[in-house]
Amino acid sequence: MTDIDRAKHAVRQHVWDLLERDGTAPLGVHGHIPDFVGKEEAAARLAELDVWKKARVIKCNPDRAQLPVRVRALQEGKLLYMAVPKLATPKPFYLLDPASLTAPIETAATSSGAPQVAPTVEPAEMRPVDLIVCGSVAISRQSGVRVGKGAGYSDLEIALLTEAGLVTTETAIATTIHQTQLLDDALPDADHDFSVDFAITPNEVVACRRDRGRPAGIIGSNLRRDQLDSIPILRA
Repeated sequence: MTDIDRAKHAVRQHVWDLLERDGTAPLGVHGHIPDFVGKEEAAARLAELDVWKKARVIKCNPDRAQLPVRVRALQEGKLLYMAVPKLATPKPFYLLDPASLTAPIETAATSSGAPQVAPTVEPAEMRPVDLIVCGSVAISRQSGVRVGKGAGYSDLEIALLTEAGLVTTETAIATTIHQTQLLDDALPDADHDFSVDFAITPNEVVACRRDRGRPAGIIGSNLRRDQLDSIPILRA
């Protein structure tokens, strides 16, 4: 474990402990993207932003915390790509098209419902993404540096789409979080990490200023053996 890894671990533990102590995420939040209290209000604030209103194609993570985001996107007629949990299939994204769904939106947008109604696609079959919405454990208010749950899937998803030309430096990245997850401190980040442009809580919208550019794609030297063994598209 590197110094950056240890620092990230400490941040995660701190935030998870606070959320559990305050009852703003369910017990057992450690190890997960927090399913925070107020996620519906945060999704509503996100939907007020111009970057959301202009977006026709959205890529979102499959966690419960962002379910209201996914439901709202489909209700508004937006095309939604949702990552297959753990990128475990050869085509690692679900295509959720509100024009062709055969199940209620509230069901189709869940991680259990999407496999029943949505085809999986690979980057070569996807449209350019207008907005990315991700889950987070902690966000730096100033720089938008993001600390996730530690598995690295969100970084890989964005790297895959960047390499395919579907995500550029102009593609906005937003996250919905609880106020507790928004930290005034500088946070540790590695060369394969991305930062967010907008951090949205139930109480406020923060436009962050990134300290550095985004990774241009997958950094092969940073891939772990377990990732190579378990994520088919990395072996394609």
